[in-house]
Amino acid sequence: MIRVAAVGDVHYGIHRLPHFREAFARLSGEADVFLIAGDLTRTGKVEEIAAFIDDLSECRIPKVAVLGNHEYQSGLERRIVEALENSGVHVLEGGGVEMDIRGMKLGIAGIKGFGGGFIGACGADFGEPEMKLFARHSREQGRLLHDALEQLDSTHRIALTHFSPIEATLVGEKREIFPFLGSYHLAEPIDAFGVDLAIHGHAHRGMEQGMTAGGVPVRNVAYPVIRVPYRVYSLEPKGTPMVKGKAWETTPKSMSS
Repeated sequence: MIRVAAVGDVHYGIHRLPHFREAFARLSGEADVFLIAGDLTRTGKVEEIAAFIDDLSECRIPKVAVLGNHEYQSGLERRIVEALENSGVHVLEGGGVEMDIRGMKLGIAGIKGFGGGFIGACGADFGEPEMKLFARHSREQGRLLHDALEQLDSTHRIALTHFSPIEATLVGEKREIFPFLGSYHLAEPIDAFGVDLAIHGHAHRGMEQGMTAGGVPVRNVAYPVIRVPYRVYSLEPKGTPMVKGKAWETTPKSMSS
């Protein structure tokens, strides 16, 4: 099986988060790849991402990240990407990465994503120019994810986003803000390509587990939701995810999809 660790929304300031450095150091024995679902920083400052990178320095497995909306707050997103890439983290912005893990080929497609809402309650490309821009950007994020997934030639595929592709993992948030937490445009390519697992963050008061209309398991790994430095999921031969009870435990606890 392929062991996938994931977390999002750690919101590093210039000060460290308790226990994270120690937990990240253990990742090499717990998982095969580490996925980071955006909002690594509080306000998108270079010193904030530097603190996160320093705590991550002892993690020796491949690391893949997408940006979150917080990384754009200070207009320094390019410098944040550069810092992450220089530290060995693959940053996906509408692209993909493939890796061999014990003879199995894992492909990860990633993008930040955007809001827009879900079927029956979504923004439309109509009316004021500002509304059209909002709706078009949401649709474009879905198209970029589609193109990234299309390029993967892997036995296992994961979609990594910051915004949610479904409503189920948003339950617990105020329904009025669902359109700002995710978009069905992200779910469409996930279902079209039969992805094994979709990972996202952003919804701090949401639920960890959900599923697309096409049956793809979705996991909200925002730190305020999972409450541990990371979760570890296992992709079995058919892509069925399992989750460990704690990030640092070795006894797996099954999670239904």
